[in-house]
Amino acid sequence: MADSSGIGGGTAGATGGTGTVHEEYSFACMKCGHGWEQTYDIQHHLPPDGTPFVTYWTQGHRVPSPLTNPTCVNCDGHLLRIMRSGRVALAERAMHT
Repeated sequence: MADSSGIGGGTAGATGGTGTVHEEYSFACMKCGHGWEQTYDIQHHLPPDGTPFVTYWTQGHRVPSPLTNPTCVNCDGHLLRIMRSGRVALAERAMHT
């Protein structure tokens, strides 16, 4: 699934190559309360036709954009809060101290 939203940072070089950026997000499900963090390799493509698109990869697997239709890994819910990386880990540490 290609995402042409341009969300995710960085763009491919003007020469038409592929650029890859690494981004991490924290997720919190508003349905079940589950929280987790995920790292993505986001590849920015600029094919010869000039229509840029991005693909998302995690752990070597191509995945849909986490920003267009996020799904809870615990309950399959779709009402998620997406935050900058580290927010879930910070909350978990605070709960255990």
